[in-house]
Amino acid sequence: MDKITEKTIAAIVSAVLALISAPWAPAQDTDSLAVPEGYMLADSVVTCFSARIDTSLAGKDIFSVMPSVSEGGAADVKVHQSQLIRNSLENHIKSNPERTTEGYRVRIFFDNRQSARTESEAMENRFREAHPDIPAYRSYANPYFKVTVGDFRTKSEAMQLLRNIVAEFPTAFVVKEHINYPAVDRFKPIYTDTVKVLRPIQGQTMSL
Repeated sequence: MDKITEKTIAAIVSAVLALISAPWAPAQDTDSLAVPEGYMLADSVVTCFSARIDTSLAGKDIFSVMPSVSEGGAADVKVHQSQLIRNSLENHIKSNPERTTEGYRVRIFFDNRQSARTESEAMENRFREAHPDIPAYRSYANPYFKVTVGDFRTKSEAMQLLRNIVAEFPTAFVVKEHINYPAVDRFKPIYTDTVKVLRPIQGQTMSL
């Protein structure tokens, strides 16, 4: 068996970095990647969370999306307001880059015992396996490890989830905190996609 040369290692690293930088690129976008000898780009199915914002409006404000004839609209719509209002809107957008909002989640773990770190990891993994369509978050606020799940704008939505999972997680309760924006289409919170991954060609084993 041939040993991997420095050139091959560099090619592998380059290909991996390229895939990481654009992990959800369609197949045609990977055609220009240099695939190391002994490896191939194979299709792999992954589960992804649906968009949490309308990406067509990301980074825009109401003043920049008004219809205009020059952009193909039926008429020109103009908003007359002071520069102070425009500046205030721009400052608000810039000061909220993480796109979070006040809402509700369900906390399924809250403990400060010595085993809390390991138990919180196990609880998060257990929930993700049972409910892959619901986001789970593990955090630490001295001295407590916490696991909270879901992103809900209203308490009633969080209570509905609590009722559905209370048999699995009997100590769960609803909390109010900053949440990520829920999926735009709440009836389709997840979807599957096909991505390209590097895999050794069957029957060709390479070693250092």
